[in-house]
Amino acid sequence: MKASNAINENSRLIAFTTPENYASRLSHRIHLKGWTPLWCPTVAVEPTTQTKSSLLHYLSPPTPLLHQFSALAFTSRSGISAFSDALSDLNSPPLPPSGEPFTICALGKDADLIDNSFVAKICDNTRRIKILVPEIATPASLAAALGWGRGRRVLCPVPLVVGLEEPRVVPDFLRDLGSRGWGPVRVNAYETRWMGAECAGAMLRRGGAVVDAIVFTSTGEVEGMLKSLREMGLDWESVKRENPGLVTAAHGPVTAAGAESLGVVVEVVSRRFDSFDGVVDALALLFNE
Repeated sequence: MKASNAINENSRLIAFTTPENYASRLSHRIHLKGWTPLWCPTVAVEPTTQTKSSLLHYLSPPTPLLHQFSALAFTSRSGISAFSDALSDLNSPPLPPSGEPFTICALGKDADLIDNSFVAKICDNTRRIKILVPEIATPASLAAALGWGRGRRVLCPVPLVVGLEEPRVVPDFLRDLGSRGWGPVRVNAYETRWMGAECAGAMLRRGGAVVDAIVFTSTGEVEGMLKSLREMGLDWESVKRENPGLVTAAHGPVTAAGAESLGVVVEVVSRRFDSFDGVVDALALLFNE
């Protein structure tokens, strides 16, 4: 992780709470605007022995259970990475070369990870695999793009949330799939874990500089920040008082809705949320105005 926490007093200071696996990408885009990134991770996202075992339950021989499914639906880049790691433990692909078409779904730039190598790990006959990327990068749009399930099953590798309340994103996604006639099966592919009582401290201990904006990329990050502040005897209004004019930005409408449900008003919402360019460009537009 190369995101810099150095503060340049001649630059806008942009805090962001993204976990480490996404932080370098967002930090780089902040740098490209000539701003200074301040990384304040509030959640950690990583696979564990337990979550890998959960995935292998569906992938391992002698008869991998994945053949009972018609689709694989990823709602995050972390889910794809964890699934790929589990596939690497296998001596042969879990799907047979013949059978009905099998759909793999992903959101926005996350689909870049579903390359030929990934597909070949799932099935020797790559022509059996269909890649589906909805035009709008939200779980609701993914469920809609899958169409009617007609009783078919879809495997959903999602996070196990530890130390925080689970945001509504995954339960709502599973509900949407069910309402369209799919049989969604949840598998905990990785953990999203609260970083602890002091994780908001990086934003508070910044050498006297004023934070111009904070970027949230998931509802869990917002809750992690608020829980840390409470542990330190503070609240969100304390942060706002210390940083007059602080702009709160969200990477897409799902994160914005989650933040506001927790009492954090969002001023900037990315209109393009298939990559972090959208939220950074939205901030730039506001600052230029």
